[in-house]
Amino acid sequence: MTAVETLRGTRTGLWTPSLEACPVRLAQETAAELDALGFGSLWVPESAGREAFTGAQALLAATDRLVVGTGIATIYGRGPVAANAAARLLESLTPGRFVLGLGVSHKPAVEGVRKTPYLPPVGAMTDFLDGMASAFYRGADPELPPIVLAALGPRMLGLARDRTAGAHTYLVTPDHTASARETLGAAPLLVAEQAVVLDQDREESLRRAHSHLSVYTELTNYRNSWLRQGFAEDDLVKGGSERLVDALVVRGDVDAVLERVRAHLDAGADHVVLQVLAGRLSEVPVAEWRSLAPALATLR
Repeated sequence: MTAVETLRGTRTGLWTPSLEACPVRLAQETAAELDALGFGSLWVPESAGREAFTGAQALLAATDRLVVGTGIATIYGRGPVAANAAARLLESLTPGRFVLGLGVSHKPAVEGVRKTPYLPPVGAMTDFLDGMASAFYRGADPELPPIVLAALGPRMLGLARDRTAGAHTYLVTPDHTASARETLGAAPLLVAEQAVVLDQDREESLRRAHSHLSVYTELTNYRNSWLRQGFAEDDLVKGGSERLVDALVVRGDVDAVLERVRAHLDAGADHVVLQVLAGRLSEVPVAEWRSLAPALATLR
C-alpha cells in the first residue's frame, strides 16, 4: 500500500513539535505507542529542532505501520539534489510509509536564522522541484516517496496540483479546506492540520490557543492567508483575536474535536492531522493522544 492510500484510508493522524524536545529514544518510544494506538500518520516540523530527514528516519525505524510526514522540510535546509537522494533512501528503507512535505518556511527563519536570502515563494518552490526532478542520482533506490507542498494560497495550491501528490495546509478553517479542494481538483491528496486544546477550562484553553498563535500572527505568510480567508487586521493582533482562536483552534471535549475533523473531511480533506496543544511546547501530550485514539478510529 502506498503512503497516499494509507492516509486516505486512515483519515486522521497527529502533527506535533513536542517530540523535538525529547531525547530521541523517548521520541521513538512515543512514536511506537502512537503506532500501536492506531493513528494513521505522524507529522513533524523542521524549524529549530532535528533535521527533517534524519528525524523522520528515527521515527520510521521505531514503528511498523505509521506513515511519517515532514510538515514541513524547508527547501532552505538543503539543496534539491540532497533532498532527492535522502527521500529516495527513506522510501527504500520503509516503502509506502514516508511523505515528503516541502515548504518555503518564512522570511525571519530563512534570513534571520539560516542567513539565506528569502526568495519569492512560488518561484523558489518551482525551482526546487525542477532541481529534484533533474537531480543526478546513481543510488540503488529507484522510487521517490509522495511529495506534498505546504500550500495556503491559490498559486502554491496550483503548483501542488500540477507538480506533486498534493498539499498540506496549516492553520486553516474548513472553508479554506473546501476552497483548497476546489483548486486542487479531485485527485490530489489534501492533508489539513487542526489545532486542539482538549478538556481544559475556558481560561486555560484560551491561554494555550493564544500562546500557540502568538508566533504565527507575526508571520506574513499566515497573515496573508487569514486575510484571504475573511479575517480582518483586527483579528491579527499578537496571539490572535478570540474570533481567530475560535476559528483555528478547537477547544473542548473529544466530541468537539470529532465535529471539526468531520467538517474538514466533508469539505474535501483526505486526512486531518491534529496538533494537540499542551500546557507548554516541550510537554508531550500523550494522555490526550491516548484519549483521542478510540474516537478517531470511528471515522474510518
